[in-house]
Amino acid sequence: MSVRPNVRPAGHKPPFWRDRAKRALIFQLILVAVVAAFLIYIIGNTQANLSARGITTGFGFLGNTAGFGIGQTLIEYSSQSTYGRTFVIGLLNTLLVGGLGVIAASIIGFIVGIARLSPNWLIAKLANAYIETFRNIPLLLQIFFWYFAVLRTLPSARESMAFGEAIFLNVRGLYLPQPLFESGFGLIPVTFVVAIIASIALIVWNKRRHEATGKRLPVFWMSLVIIFGLPLLVLVATGVPITWEMPVLRGFNFGGGITIIPEFLALWLALSIYTASFIAEIVRSGIQAIPHGQTEAAQALSLPRKLVLRLVVIPQAMRVIIPPLTSQYLNLIKNSSLATAIGYPDLVSVFAGTTLNQTGQAIEVIAMTMAVYLIISLLVSMFMNWFNARVALVER
Repeated sequence: MSVRPNVRPAGHKPPFWRDRAKRALIFQLILVAVVAAFLIYIIGNTQANLSARGITTGFGFLGNTAGFGIGQTLIEYSSQSTYGRTFVIGLLNTLLVGGLGVIAASIIGFIVGIARLSPNWLIAKLANAYIETFRNIPLLLQIFFWYFAVLRTLPSARESMAFGEAIFLNVRGLYLPQPLFESGFGLIPVTFVVAIIASIALIVWNKRRHEATGKRLPVFWMSLVIIFGLPLLVLVATGVPITWEMPVLRGFNFGGGITIIPEFLALWLALSIYTASFIAEIVRSGIQAIPHGQTEAAQALSLPRKLVLRLVVIPQAMRVIIPPLTSQYLNLIKNSSLATAIGYPDLVSVFAGTTLNQTGQAIEVIAMTMAVYLIISLLVSMFMNWFNARVALVER
């Protein structure tokens, strides 16, 4: 007895629930519908609760008078300024501590990371002790340490620590001379930009010349001379159109000059030192990822150790270092929101704190604050991804 095989007639189409592509599309549509229904419910519920409490929505509050002062402002501000102005002040303060923190953490991290691999036993152990100490202490505790245990124990204004007759350090902050620019100073920043462009052009030309002839010039020192020497010549030629306003003790505090508040110093030191400990490990692992044959070949050519590090090891290690380095930069910028713990007037403290409490516009304020950190993070990621693509190996 023969069994007839289950043969589908030509042109037969299986039911749609057995079609994998159609099933996937249906599930995706269901998921989108559920998410949309959830968002509609949340928005409707929020609007109903706001209406029941008499809270208006919108961004009109940004034009109202703030009525409070801010300890550090990079642009003109007073208690009569608007809430929109407080948003800008907080944003600038966040960018300031984040930008300077990235620079300081990068410098410290690279130095400590290279020192970690030093053949000198003492230097290597000190670098390792730095990494293991600061990496394993919570950042908030380090901020408290620098603020309460170090800066808040400094002497009063009358007993300030003086560095010459122009720089003073006390419990209220660091006081520096303030430059006052006179007529004709505008040529100096223009000259500085021109000097940077000329230095970049020199570096590019020297690289091409080295590839063609094997000869290279000391472009590092030449670039330093161009970048700093050319503006200095213009400064002297224009009669030095700068005067300095010195900080002067007036009563119980200093007046004049530039004041760097202790909250900024504590936050900047903690962020820089903490993040540098992670960057140091990234640099160490990046250098150790380079095959030993590369360094052995360079040493066989009798290259000095510093040239082996600068010309052979670091350029290849950067391809390994940059991706995790991006994450540390993003972490530093986001960790700056801990400034509110010591009263530094960043975006979270000034806008998401004081402004929110006074206006009650929680949704708008938090949404703007979150959008700022998101945009900053995306911009940093875009730049680092572009830089990573520039240094990546290109297959031939």
